Amino acid sequence: MAPWVLHVDLDQFLAAVEVLRRPELRGRPVIVGGDGDPTKRGVVSTASYEARAYGVHSGQPLRTAARRCPDAVFLPVDRELYESVSARVMETLRGFGAVVEVLGWDEAFLAVDGDPEAVAAEIRARVHAATGLDCTVGIGENKLQAKIATGLGKPAGVFRLTGNTWFAVLGDRPTDALWGIGAKTAKRLKELEITTVRELATADPGALAERFGPATGPWLVRLARGLDGSPVSDAPHVPRSRGRETTFQQDLDDWENVRREVSRLARRVADDVADDGGKVARVIVKVRYAPFTTRTHGSTLAAPTTALDRIEEAALTALGRFSGGRPVRLLGVRAEFARPRPVTGA
Repeated sequence: MAPWVLHVDLDQFLAAVEVLRRPELRGRPVIVGGDGDPTKRGVVSTASYEARAYGVHSGQPLRTAARRCPDAVFLPVDRELYESVSARVMETLRGFGAVVEVLGWDEAFLAVDGDPEAVAAEIRARVHAATGLDCTVGIGENKLQAKIATGLGKPAGVFRLTGNTWFAVLGDRPTDALWGIGAKTAKRLKELEITTVRELATADPGALAERFGPATGPWLVRLARGLDGSPVSDAPHVPRSRGRETTFQQDLDDWENVRREVSRLARRVADDVADDGGKVARVIVKVRYAPFTTRTHGSTLAAPTTALDRIEEAALTALGRFSGGRPVRLLGVRAEFARPRPVTGA
């Protein structure tokens, strides 16, 4: 493994791409999400820094974003455009001759030798020359350190985080400052009187194993110590699941309509699975009740399959575990693949 890991993250990617397409929007709050109509149900995909100053963030309902930032420009998601720009960025990164692990449209890891700051500066220059976009580069001795360093370097900067500086920078920060720890895990840690990265790093792995499980407990301690042995890999991404979901502009009050929509989503997912080449072992159904309470239930198949009727049947079985009678605003169906799966597109 190369001595340095760099994490490249394109700043406010979707909004920045839209501003490049519409230069007159520069400096204005821009919100990308749904079909661009904030009076409809949908969520924010990306908000520009100007919009974030008003408390707008990814995953937030568009209607909430409109209330917080009424003067914002709302734009629809344009997947084809973003995929095209992302492809140019990743091709630029591969031009460095390093191993590149793509994480999504707007971020990737690189394993590099030499002066990491010099490489980071060159990455920022080449990406801007190729696309007009700014990016932030985090530098670390592993992927965990590099990923967190990127957040500390935003916007449009370079930041190095290593084992030597780990606790000086992060020691007194809350545990959810760590990549991989969310609000729910942080809350459970707080119940154990563990609130900072330093406290988690000095916690007893055995005690955490009893609370979080034999794998997760010790992993949380390693995370807090800045340890990560996962290599940067350019192996083709193998998805673990395929899913579809729909947000309804009008709540579904009739549970028979809910069943019909779940069947429809399950058939679409089955079509996706057939194209992907994997076999489904479990089907998960997500129901978001009005106004915004989300629940999930799953159904495990007797044997992995790609059969449409089996996937649909499993989705309806999972749906049967919900309590009906409440208005539904969103439905989702996700098919989880059996392991191991063949790598496609290699």
